[in-house]
Amino acid sequence: MGIQCTVYPSHDDASRAVADCISTILREKPTCVLGLATGSTPLEVYAELVRRHHDTGLDFAGATTFNLDEYVGLSPGHPQSYAHYMNEHLFGQVNVDRGRTHLPNTRADDLGQSAEQYEMLVRSAGGVDLQLLGIGTNGHIGFNEPGTAEDSVTRVVDLAASTIRSNSRFFRDESDVPRRAITMGISTILRARKIVLLATGESKADAVADAVTGPVTTGNPASFLQNHADVHFVLDAAAAALLPERC
Repeated sequence: MGIQCTVYPSHDDASRAVADCISTILREKPTCVLGLATGSTPLEVYAELVRRHHDTGLDFAGATTFNLDEYVGLSPGHPQSYAHYMNEHLFGQVNVDRGRTHLPNTRADDLGQSAEQYEMLVRSAGGVDLQLLGIGTNGHIGFNEPGTAEDSVTRVVDLAASTIRSNSRFFRDESDVPRRAITMGISTILRARKIVLLATGESKADAVADAVTGPVTTGNPASFLQNHADVHFVLDAAAAALLPERC
């Protein structure tokens, strides 16, 4: 148990290292199941994967993907939906089978049932081989905000005020940010066979240090990753600034 950390000089270097991890599993297991994240942090990872697809033939045809979360209230075509994000930055530029790409259905009449169905869909696919994560400034992974229990599963959640403020940079106004989402739970994430968390920038340094060296606590949901057998934090120097020399 425990978290392995690798620190790179820059965001670019860290992103390429994560792209290496994903490329390796795609080559070693072409039918792999990938858990994918959104937001600004993994954009360069996806750009690098697209480049490798075009330049080296990196093959996505046999892969299955599950995204961590999706906003409630946004249509898949909304420019700030995670469905649109994935189509824009990855799915629309590689040879992935769209029938094997999955995001939570946040437009269902019964959102609770939709979340349960997504949980079962992940299980029926045999689980996630590699889960890509980011981390919020408050330690959230997916939309599992502080206070989330380790045994939580895919469900409808209310977003924390700090997350709404942080994500408002993608919207015209903070009032436009959805207040709810469907997210994989902590236990859903921990069932992945390998977890790679990418964190860059000084704003993530406190959350990273608490997750890696602090106690396992609901106050920092990412700290539950300490209980997983194969977790790798890929960091730039700024995000790793508050870690001890060896972590």
